[in-house]
Amino acid sequence: MNKDYVIMSDNMGDLPQSYYTQHQIPIMYLSYTMEGETFEEGHMQSNEEFYKRMRAGALPTTSQITPMDAKIHFLKELTQGKDVLCLSFSSGLSGTYNSCALAAQELKEEGYHIEVIDTLCASLGQGLLLYKAVEMKEKGASFDEVYHWVMENRLHICHVVLADDLFHLMRGGRISRSTAVVGSMLSIKPLIQMNDEGKLISTGKSHGRKKGLRALVNLMGSQMGSKKDENDIFMICHADCEEDAKQLASMVKEAYGINQCLINYIGPVIGSHTGPDTLALFFLGDKRMSTR
Repeated sequence: MNKDYVIMSDNMGDLPQSYYTQHQIPIMYLSYTMEGETFEEGHMQSNEEFYKRMRAGALPTTSQITPMDAKIHFLKELTQGKDVLCLSFSSGLSGTYNSCALAAQELKEEGYHIEVIDTLCASLGQGLLLYKAVEMKEKGASFDEVYHWVMENRLHICHVVLADDLFHLMRGGRISRSTAVVGSMLSIKPLIQMNDEGKLISTGKSHGRKKGLRALVNLMGSQMGSKKDENDIFMICHADCEEDAKQLASMVKEAYGINQCLINYIGPVIGSHTGPDTLALFFLGDKRMSTR
């Protein structure tokens, strides 16, 4: 008989809290500081309040999980006799995976069975990978079966993102100040995708918001390929622009006949770097990146 195991993750997957609770998924929290106040596990503000304060000019900073934090969370499960499979936020965007890997190595040396996977995903891309892994576990898949599926499919999780406020991308070093100024004047909306190293890369641009939504749908069509039939669900996250997210969901359903969609907020840690009104679409595809 296979030993009981638990799938863990961090809050960068941006799935609803109700999902984590329903499926009993332990979550580690990256924190952020806004206007001198630190928000962390047990002390969080709502997504609505976070983006309201960002729109008013607040510029939050973020912190990764430390090896000690990770070890404490892992031991809560390991000391109950469970093996641990942890799906971590992309190493291309944070040092959190490295912290978790260091903690896991120490615990392995103490005789525990634990594996940490660098998902090379972010937000609901990471969430979609976790969703599929949990679905497999609940259907009876073993630790090894889930581990190997995640490793084989993590680079098939496509992220296509429409940014709105170029200032926040400039802060994060994604674009230059001159590009931000000119782009804002011309209402240029960058199109961003996740590469195979788990980094967000600007791959195009759209003139205006409506054309940007259509560009996301078109990118999905160009990337699904042989994975199209595996897309029984797609996911959309938004930075306080829910109506646009609903419109995008309708466009995808009409274009590709995929009826199940999960929509949620981009959480504050990722939202600190993307800014309000960012919109992102996640699905399974043959390739991660393409142009329209």
